[in-house]
Amino acid sequence: MTRRLRTLVLGGVLVGLAGAPASMHADTLTSPMAITFSQAVALPGVELAAGTYMFELASANNNSVVRVSSADRRKHYLLALTHAVDRPASLAPGQAIVLGEAARGQAPQVQAWFPDGQRQGRHFIY
Repeated sequence: MTRRLRTLVLGGVLVGLAGAPASMHADTLTSPMAITFSQAVALPGVELAAGTYMFELASANNNSVVRVSSADRRKHYLLALTHAVDRPASLAPGQAIVLGEAARGQAPQVQAWFPDGQRQGRHFIY
């Protein structure tokens, strides 16, 4: 019985090690950017209170997915499909967010996010 148990444990360890590189590679977020809002804002399906949040592209290979999480990245608020949009010439150099208009008493929607130093940003799909 002891030999069988050792074989099962060793097999489990090998399976776990084989899966480790794949799971480490899966979380390849890029263009992390901390953005602070002075008022509540809305994203597809979620409203964020005033505060600081991390905006990140899900991966360098597929930048259509954006993740928004708390500043410490412990809580995830949004994982959403987006589409590419060119940075408007009228956008101020340090401005990273474009907000839409909001009805009285409602949080404005984040229309687009432009990562630092990139000519293209990500437009949220509502």
